[in-house]
Amino acid sequence: MHFSIPLKQMSVEDKLRAIEEIWADLSGAPENIPSPSWHADVLQARERRISEGRSHFLDIAEAKNVVKEQLK
Repeated sequence: MHFSIPLKQMSVEDKLRAIEEIWADLSGAPENIPSPSWHADVLQARERRISEGRSHFLDIAEAKNVVKEQLK
C-alpha cells in the first residue's frame, strides 16, 4: 500500500498527533513488530555483564540522576 501524507501542509501539532495515533496502533500488538537481530546481541551482552558483576541495574530515580549529571 502506498499513500501520501501532506507533511508540508501539516502543523507540528498535526504531525505529532499522527505519530501518536500510529504508535498507539502499533503498540496494541507488539508481537507483530519485528526486532532487529542486533537487539538480541545487545541484550545478551548486557545480561553477561550483569552476571559477571561488571554492571548493575539502576532504579528509575538513580537513572534520572545519572542522566541529569551527564547533561551538566
